Order: sequence, then C-alpha cells, then structure tokens
Amino acid sequence: PGLSERVYDWLLGVLPGRRAGRIEMQDMSGTPPGVRPFDPADPASALAPVETPPDIRRTRNGHLVVTVVEPVRHDGRTIGVIQLTRRARDVDRSLFAVRSSILSLFLIALAITVFLSWYMSLTIARPLLRLVGATDVLRETGGRADIVPAPILRRRDEIGELARALRDSALALWARMDAIERFAADVSHEIKNPLSSIRSAIETLLRLEKNEAPRRLLTIIHDDVRRLDRLITDIADASRVDAELSRVRAEPVAVLPLLNVLAEIHQVTRKPGQPILIVDPAEEPGARPIRALAVEDRLVQVLRNLIGNAVSFSPPDGRIVVGAHVDNTMVELSVSDEGPGIPQAKITTIFDRFYSERPQSEHFGQHSGLGLSISRQIVEALRGTIGAENRIGPDGEILGARFVVRLPRAP
Repeated sequence: PGLSERVYDWLLGVLPGRRAGRIEMQDMSGTPPGVRPFDPADPASALAPVETPPDIRRTRNGHLVVTVVEPVRHDGRTIGVIQLTRRARDVDRSLFAVRSSILSLFLIALAITVFLSWYMSLTIARPLLRLVGATDVLRETGGRADIVPAPILRRRDEIGELARALRDSALALWARMDAIERFAADVSHEIKNPLSSIRSAIETLLRLEKNEAPRRLLTIIHDDVRRLDRLITDIADASRVDAELSRVRAEPVAVLPLLNVLAEIHQVTRKPGQPILIVDPAEEPGARPIRALAVEDRLVQVLRNLIGNAVSFSPPDGRIVVGAHVDNTMVELSVSDEGPGIPQAKITTIFDRFYSERPQSEHFGQHSGLGLSISRQIVEALRGTIGAENRIGPDGEILGARFVVRLPRAP
C-alpha cells in the first residue's frame, strides 16, 4: 500500500471504537424451505446445499479481512470445505476515497469560510469600527479636525459613502454652530450700540433739573434699557456656550482652591448687610485635592451665578455656605443659603429660561432670568447635573435653599 493508505490504516488502528473483531453481516440467502443446513454430526445432511455468508472482520492492526467458506462436494457428498481469507484492500480504498473526498470538501469549505470572514473583517468590520472610533473622538474631544481616516473616504462602496456623509455632517454641524455664534455676536453688537447711546442720553437727562414726572419716566426708561442690555448679554452668552464648550476639552480643576478664591472676592466686594460666604469644609493641609473635569472659566461662571442667586435671597448678614466633596466617580459642589427657600411647585422649573421668581427687595432689571438656565446648559455640556432643593429643619421648617452641581471626577 501507498503512504496515504498506510496513514489511513494507522488512523483506523488508533481511533477509539476500532477494535479488532467480527463485523456482523446479515445473511440474505437463508435456508430454502424444506432443506436442512449441513450438520457434521448428521451425515444425512450432506445432501443439503450449504449457504454460508462471508465473515468480515478487522484485525488488531485495523486491516479489513473477508473470509469465505465453500463446501467441497464429491458424488453428491460433502467431503470438505475450502476457506479463503483475504484482506479487503479494495473496500478500504473505496472507504478511504469516500472519506478523503468528504474531508477534502470539509477543509475546502473551512478555508473558504475563514477567507471570507477575514475578507469581510478587513473590508467591512474594521472600517465600521474605525468610523465608530471617529464618532467617539468627535463626541469626547469636540475637535474640528477631519476625524474620518482618508483611506475610508477614498472607498467607492457603501462604507465610503457612509464615511463621506459622516464627515459632511460633522462639517455642516460645525459651520452651523459657527453661524449661530456669529449671529449672536452680531445681534448683541447691533442692539447694544443704540442701547448704549440711549442709556447715555437718559443718564444725562437725569442730571438736569426737571420736574418729578419726567424724571420718574426717565428712570423707568433707564431701568428698561439696563434690563435689555443685560438680557442681550445673557442671550449672547447662552448662544456661545455650546459652541465654546465643543471646542474646549474638559481638564482637571482643583475645586476647593477655586471656592476659596470666590469667597475672598466676595468678602472684599461685600457691601454692608450682604451675607457672608463660607467655604465648608476647608481644605486640610496635605490632603489629596478634589479635582473635577471641567472648563475652569465656565465653572466659575456657574458658581458665581449660584452665589449671586443666593445673595439675592439671603437675609441681611446671613450665611452662604459653599462646599465640595467626592461621591464615588463624581464631585459634588453645593451652595446653601438661609433664604425663604424655593416654592415646592417651582423646584423643577427654576432652571427654565426667563424664570422670574425674584425677591421683592431687588431692583427691577438686575437679572434677565437666564442665569440658572445658562448654568444648567454649562453643567450638562460638561457631562454633569445640577439640581435644587430646600433645606429642612428638624421641625419641618424651611431653612433655605441648596443648589447641587455634580461633575465627573478627574482620575
């Protein structure tokens, strides 16, 4: 036998379940009706024809062996038998050929499957994963560089069309945001110029000797101009928040030193009767600093809005407490006052635009109603949350309001 057949025979010998032994064959001939099979103990049965099925078995080496027994008859009597045993190589070759063809087809199908999987991974899955990574970069960093790889853009199939559509959408989005920012700046500039002239003229008239009625009217006009001026400034600021934060990457900001600076500024500029600003807890020497992922200028704007809101509602010589602590993966900043608190029905609406709930002692036009809305817009752009609640005493009375800002903690 050849090398392949010897390997095949060896495999048959080592495979489990291929033990030497007889292979049972069904006797399809049987014994004709009325004829007894040959029995050596009964000489009379010698006249009966004997039909013996072939014996097929495998040896200990796994070789297929066929044994055929035929009687030797003389003068109508069986005088002996001839037994012929032979190795069935043709049968093994046929089995080997059939199994080899099945194995070859299986290996070819496996190779084709692996090749197609590799080709689809190279041409479809990997480019899609790169597009997903590009969108993640766009969302996380906010960079305006061409985030889609050039090889994917040059493709002429559906993935190339998807990549070009993604890039065009990103560029259109940036262009739209730039247009909005320019529009807000232009509107602010064009409206504030005449307002400034009107305000200057009114302030000049107020210094002149006039009757009381015209002066009261001019005072109302002056307050309205101030309110419009502040409103336009806040609208322009609100329109620039998203565009600005999309270009700036959040960085670790030490929170407690920032609160201490704001407290010092408040104490220096504090007028008689205004509340006192306290930082609690104070940063301990040698302690690990609390750092939040934020844009420092915008975070200062949020804290100044919350502190200014607390100053407006605090009683004379009251206390405003600002603090910071770590809550798992978030940094929690809080601003608490001793004012009348927030009406329960309006806790969820105080962050809406143009919210007008102000203390009665405040002069008209000092606030535009956009401070808390802009603060929420900044905090959400920094992937944080902002909320408000009332401080409740042991007997159920309202001790003041508390605003909480939660920002991601810097690693």
